[in-house]
Amino acid sequence: MAGIMSEHDLRIVPPPPRRSKPVVPNQVLGTIIFMLTESMLFAGFISAYTISKANVPVWPPVGQPRLPIETTAATTLVLLLSGALLWYAGRVYSKDPDAARRPMLAAGALGTLFVLAQGVEWVQLLAAGLTVQTSAHAGFFYLIVGVHALHVIGGLGALLLQVRRHVGGTMNADGFWAARLFWYFVVLLWPVLYWKVYL
Repeated sequence: MAGIMSEHDLRIVPPPPRRSKPVVPNQVLGTIIFMLTESMLFAGFISAYTISKANVPVWPPVGQPRLPIETTAATTLVLLLSGALLWYAGRVYSKDPDAARRPMLAAGALGTLFVLAQGVEWVQLLAAGLTVQTSAHAGFFYLIVGVHALHVIGGLGALLLQVRRHVGGTMNADGFWAARLFWYFVVLLWPVLYWKVYL
């Protein structure tokens, strides 16, 4: 009969589950995991460098070209200023996304200047005779500084991608947050490496 309901008709159907917003966006979480992994990589480099340094009486070896401490201190300030500008870009982005473009571009330009200055430094050191084979000190220098430079170039690529998306109107807060986090990582890692390798 049409008017009688069966037990099958009375079953309780639960409402569809609500999609909850993740506490940390996927792009940001992935960047954090990558940064933790890379932190371990650099910790390994610094540990090996420290052990090698402790096993020789004179470090760096006598007679090899000296690292340009003063020049690199200046480029360190350039990189730190780049990080500060990107932090400022993140602050203004939440209020006025268009106002973030200039500090983003300035941060990228200073990051590029840092990489170029590192390249000039390497050319000068190689011309002065400091090569990977010169000593363990030189080998560690090129390894640690070179791997950091690759990370800076990767960070510049992420910033350039965000600028392109900003110009095209497709930049979102999560992607910008992830790019900024990675840039802060390479910026704040550098003074530690400078202190350990150059000083």
